[in-house]
Amino acid sequence: MGTLAENLFSLKAGRSVSAGQHVIAEVDYAMAHDTTTAWAIEPFKRIANKVWDRSRILIPFDHAVPAPNLAAARMQQSIRRFAREQGLRIVQQGVCHQIMSEQIVLPSMLVVGADSHTPTEGGLGALACGVGSTDIAIAFARGKLWFRVPESMRITMEGQFAQGVYAKDAVLALAGRIGADGAAYRSVEFYGSAVSSMSIGSRMTMTNMCSEIGAMCAIVPPDERTFEYVRGRRGAENVEPVYADENACYVEEVELDVSELEPQIACPHEIDNVKAVEEVAGERVDQVFIGSCTNGRTEDLHVARRILEGKRVADGVRLIVVPASQLVYNECMHDGTLSALMKVGATVCNPGCGPCLGRHQGVLAEGEVCVATSNRNFQGRMGSPKAFIYLASPATAAATALTGVITDPRDNLR
Repeated sequence: MGTLAENLFSLKAGRSVSAGQHVIAEVDYAMAHDTTTAWAIEPFKRIANKVWDRSRILIPFDHAVPAPNLAAARMQQSIRRFAREQGLRIVQQGVCHQIMSEQIVLPSMLVVGADSHTPTEGGLGALACGVGSTDIAIAFARGKLWFRVPESMRITMEGQFAQGVYAKDAVLALAGRIGADGAAYRSVEFYGSAVSSMSIGSRMTMTNMCSEIGAMCAIVPPDERTFEYVRGRRGAENVEPVYADENACYVEEVELDVSELEPQIACPHEIDNVKAVEEVAGERVDQVFIGSCTNGRTEDLHVARRILEGKRVADGVRLIVVPASQLVYNECMHDGTLSALMKVGATVCNPGCGPCLGRHQGVLAEGEVCVATSNRNFQGRMGSPKAFIYLASPATAAATALTGVITDPRDNLR
């Protein structure tokens, strides 16, 4: 009677386990980036001389690349030195979670990442958990970690999305409904006809945002769409998918009919301060950011192009577009999307995290207002603690860039 998380932890622990128990589980893959790796080096060296398996460790440089200042350059230099010593692979191809999902993650894997948005990879049916740098040091050294098996909650989304409404709107509505701590140290499992019809990218948007409601992990059970997405990558032919038992016991169940959903927006300064876009329409903005591990994929940039092409970004608005990976960048370059966005006035940056965490490529000043497709809007996230961040879908962001005020995207899709 196990949930999906319980059954996956049982597989990795080599015994039957249930919520609340502590386990030591074998890790399939470990990841840390250009910030968190630096903090893991010293604790790693206290416990090991060599990593447990260099073929199952990845270090993406994504949070501040190219290095925007001397401090970042020095930090990255120390990581490169460590990587050379250990024979580890550093990639500079975009956001860590997008790279992991595009190249490495398979259903039923246990993936740990020294970044809080690691649950993104759960969109592929993996058990993906964010951990601290000390924990990732242990994973690098031993290939295993201890966990407390989380309680699980079941989210069922039924119906069909109306025009101008997307997965980002659904997960924002969920955050507004259950609160910023509504899934604290829980596993969130997604089911229902609306989820089954979603693209892999949309599923990743939802699992990514579950970090903002406190989840330890978030999982969409794998299906044929998942298997097609991972086809051809190493180990895909040997995947044995894991599912929840029919009589699984959930600590909470939530149902959402997406057919009735309108475009949503998280208002400053909390993820659960969610309103319908039309309730705050007309609020002036200074910057629009389309990108991040939440909504920087090809399908997201296509939505923005559909709304913006042939028009012009409003005077006084900075539109910043950051593809989530080199693959996304290349796809959108070759199909004309990047050119179309630049023609309307967008600044297109190199793949990476970009302005999301307020280090470069779009830092906000005091009093400025930004609509972003990213995942966090607390004070100081993108620069000044006196700036204001709204979170929305790429459609809402693009429509807002056109008018210079928060705008319901349905007005531009009719």
